[in-house]
Amino acid sequence: MAAIVVEDLRKSYGSTHAVQGVSFTVDEGQCVALLGPNGAGKTTTLEVLEGYLHRDSGRVEVLGADPQHATRAWREQIGIVLQGTAVDPYLSVRETLTRTAQFYAQPRDVDEVIKLVGLEEKADARVLKLSGGQQRRLDVAYGIIGNPRLLFLDEPTTGFDPSARRGAWDLVNDLRSLGTTIMLTTHYMDEAQALADNIVVIGAGRVVAKGTPDGLGGRDTAAMHIRFRLPDGVDASSLPVAVTVDHHGFCELTTRDDVKVLNTLTGWSLKQRVPLEGLVATRPSLEDIYLSLVGRDLLDGDTTTEGATK
Repeated sequence: MAAIVVEDLRKSYGSTHAVQGVSFTVDEGQCVALLGPNGAGKTTTLEVLEGYLHRDSGRVEVLGADPQHATRAWREQIGIVLQGTAVDPYLSVRETLTRTAQFYAQPRDVDEVIKLVGLEEKADARVLKLSGGQQRRLDVAYGIIGNPRLLFLDEPTTGFDPSARRGAWDLVNDLRSLGTTIMLTTHYMDEAQALADNIVVIGAGRVVAKGTPDGLGGRDTAAMHIRFRLPDGVDASSLPVAVTVDHHGFCELTTRDDVKVLNTLTGWSLKQRVPLEGLVATRPSLEDIYLSLVGRDLLDGDTTTEGATK
């Protein structure tokens, strides 16, 4: 069953067309990443899905209802984690969540949420005493205390160190394992790769690609790049495959017949007893595909301006 259905969504601000015919679906229990450069239409799309913004046209269904006519019961099924949540800095973590839980008919247990976001040791600490990473965990706790079926996560790990980011990823995966549907926005491609079941890429208000992290934009069938250090005493022309040699002494080639080429290279290496140091074989990264889809001109300065007349 689909948790989110978007068909031909359109929204303009005066003469600025922020969203121009966006369509995608999100199945229940999935984590879907909505990617795109600043100004591409992500925020406008999410605000329509969250019920904060009325669309000009198109069909939108979230948890079986039109967000444009949201009821309180519907809103209680939605959790939203913004890039920053305004809370009383002098309350403790437990006090903050206890107060927020009172606004919901069936909230999660406060201590359960505190444990889920990894703030057990800070449960009685004032919010103003939390580190940036701990504050971000509280933002997530604030978003899930109502026990939502659908969680919107906006740039959840901005400013995190690598260890804190991995901890946040574990939290997202824990939520998904509990059945929560997650709509994620992020500028980190490794984050999208690690968390998302599917990816929707928006550029200039339009969907430019949809697919799994491994298959987006034909990534899974793209040509493979092979690289290894030229063995000492070996001339590149004597290798069993044609290569180019860079100024660091590394041999490189790109091929779609990767199994055959790798078999030829490794077979030659074993037969000649010549090691192929630093041998790596890679397809384009998710970031490579993303950049090719949205174009560097959009990254440098998009023509749309979200919220220009809000």
